[in-house]
Amino acid sequence: MTSSTSRAPAPGGGSSPHPEHLGHVIFIAAAAAMGGFLFGYDSSVINGAVVAIRERFDVGSAALAQVIAAALIGCAFGAATAGRLADRIGRIRCMQIAALLFTASALGSALPFALWDLAMWRVVGGFGIGMASVIGPAYIAEVSPAAYRGRLASFQQAAIVIGIAVSQLVNWAILNLADGDQRGNIAGLEAWQWMLGVMVVPAALYGLMSFVIPESPRFLISVGRNDEARKVLTEVEGSKIDLDGRVAEIEHAMRSEHKSTFKDLLGGRFGFLPIVWVGIGLSLFQQLVGINVIFYYSSSLWQSVGIDASASFLYSFETSVVNIIGTVIAMIFVDRLGRKPLALIGSVGMSISLGLAAWAFSFKSGVGDDISLPHAQGIVALVAANCFVLFFALSWGVVVWVLLGEMFPGRIRAAALGVAAAAQWIANWVITVSFPTLSDWNLSGAYMIYTGFALLSIPFILKWVPETKGKALEEMG
Repeated sequence: MTSSTSRAPAPGGGSSPHPEHLGHVIFIAAAAAMGGFLFGYDSSVINGAVVAIRERFDVGSAALAQVIAAALIGCAFGAATAGRLADRIGRIRCMQIAALLFTASALGSALPFALWDLAMWRVVGGFGIGMASVIGPAYIAEVSPAAYRGRLASFQQAAIVIGIAVSQLVNWAILNLADGDQRGNIAGLEAWQWMLGVMVVPAALYGLMSFVIPESPRFLISVGRNDEARKVLTEVEGSKIDLDGRVAEIEHAMRSEHKSTFKDLLGGRFGFLPIVWVGIGLSLFQQLVGINVIFYYSSSLWQSVGIDASASFLYSFETSVVNIIGTVIAMIFVDRLGRKPLALIGSVGMSISLGLAAWAFSFKSGVGDDISLPHAQGIVALVAANCFVLFFALSWGVVVWVLLGEMFPGRIRAAALGVAAAAQWIANWVITVSFPTLSDWNLSGAYMIYTGFALLSIPFILKWVPETKGKALEEMG
């Protein structure tokens, strides 16, 4: 699943740099990015339920981490298969399948009869998340006017952070209805069940919005529906373009490419082509700095350092606001400063922030969930966590998704993006399942490990990551 969008005008009258209906294009991109919203929502909503799930099913830290991370297994499989599936049945149909999977997962997760049942439904939802994580950015790239591609591609990450923030607000409201008890009864269900079940609403909205946005013109042309493709191109690029020229440009690009497969990614000294390893490296570093620890475990983490349950939800929401602010900063500067400068700024900021958090948590006393920090170190931990989220959001949170959509040559873009996205989910799973054990072993040590990965990302960016700012997709090779 690749994009033929180019910054250069097409020979027969290329894409308009300033489309007549930019508001409509923004709506289309926002609708496609709803999959990112569901990813953010699902990633964070479990944060409000971990204590209750532990008590309800009487499980330890390791088993609980496996349930929380179960969705990520589905994510890896969904990401690996989405590109090829979208090339067969279309981008919109894939979004609709993902919406159905999200809906089923929300209902099943809210009404589990056993721990394995809850884990299974999270895998189902994860498959939908994985599909949406590949389909959304690729679809947005294919319908976006070239001059706005970087900013519109950022919608995916913006939707993720908004989904995180909304889920925390919903969790806080439900917790208040249950008098601060995650297992409190609300209309016959426990509070944590409502937290997981409410995801039905955004899942249904995602499905409905997929019926009102157009199919990708590239897919339409690939299946011979050229008249429909012309209509979509008029919607997103304006009526002044040479439609025949644009269709011819896309057809020419498609004829010069072939359907990318896993085999096409092989050929380097270490198995994969070098550019594929760069994509995998970007995905790994994005997760190995520990960003999802903040969102999967933030409430329980802050409770463990002496903050009561109700206040911990507010701290988690405040962190999400910081995340949104950082994402907006990235959206403003990603097409101005470039991808590499933003990534470097973020790596340096994350290294300092994580190092400070590691120092603060070295002063903890107590074991398990019954630990506390001195007042000064507690403040440092809170400030460092928020600075870490800010630097991640204004850099790696957005830049990685933009780079993965741009950096691969057209002939391998679909397969390479799928492999890189799958690597991201696997790394996410590793961090999620390992954190409770690392935390029980040495909380400060866990943050030192994340600090080490943040530091390693600096030479990785400098030596191997290409700058894609200002380049047409067809120039990547």
